[in-house]
Amino acid sequence: MKLLLGCSVCLLVLLGCLSGPALSRTLQLDSCSVTVHLYELRRYYYDIRTAVISDNSDIGVKLLDKALITDIKEGQTCCFMRLMLRFYVERVFGSFISSWPQYQRSSSALANAFVTIRKDINACHCLCEEDTQNKIDSVHAEFNKLQMSQAAQKAMGELDTVLDWLGGLKEIN
Repeated sequence: MKLLLGCSVCLLVLLGCLSGPALSRTLQLDSCSVTVHLYELRRYYYDIRTAVISDNSDIGVKLLDKALITDIKEGQTCCFMRLMLRFYVERVFGSFISSWPQYQRSSSALANAFVTIRKDINACHCLCEEDTQNKIDSVHAEFNKLQMSQAAQKAMGELDTVLDWLGGLKEIN
């Protein structure tokens, strides 16, 4: 009985540590900071990743080239993130359809998390330069080349690029 109680206490402490602030990161985006629950985003994404990648038939189209995300000018991180969140919230999540309820739930959870981050970043004063807007415009142009459901599927399949980029941003301690 004592062993069971001791194990239960250890499990509760461990769960408390896992669900606490260690799972959220406050990211510095130029003069703005936002809190991102990257672990949660990755968990929901990995729930659907295999399905969205296996259903992706448009191999020749690339929406989010890693160079596009890594070559963001200094002072444009806030703007780029704001525009990328807008793209996913307004164009991708609303068009993504899955016949599997668990995938739809994970997609909805991702969308809700993006909406929360977007709300926080919209309170910031992000100044966008033409180059940054052109990068996002190129994403929209590639997205528009595909039929809407295929485009959403493609964007969901490439969401790991955005999550990796978020994971590499400067964190405020």
